[in-house]
Amino acid sequence: QVQLVESGGGLVQAGGSLRLSCTASGRTFSGYVMGWFRQAPGKDRQFVARITWSGSATAYADSVKGRFTISRDVAKNTVYLQMNSLKAEDTAVYYCAAGPRWASRESEYDYWGQGTQVTVSS
Repeated sequence: QVQLVESGGGLVQAGGSLRLSCTASGRTFSGYVMGWFRQAPGKDRQFVARITWSGSATAYADSVKGRFTISRDVAKNTVYLQMNSLKAEDTAVYYCAAGPRWASRESEYDYWGQGTQVTVSS
């Protein structure tokens, strides 16, 4: 059974930092793309960042470029999202996802975690 388990969310003041983790299990993710998405209240889920399992490529939404960094630790089967200079508009539930294609559309991702709440106070 494939599982993606996120952790690391919480409440932080604007300008602060958080690091999210996503631990994957249940299959080999070699060749897969790991993505982070977020959903704010009343809004659609949106792409944040993605990385190849090999770590050879990354991509970011314009809204987080220069502030967020995605990385992975193959030995730990874990993907991270380091979030710096957080803003109130970053408040959302953050989801980890895995899919076979290099894409930002959520429909391209087969596996999803349960989400972790990030709240940024202004």
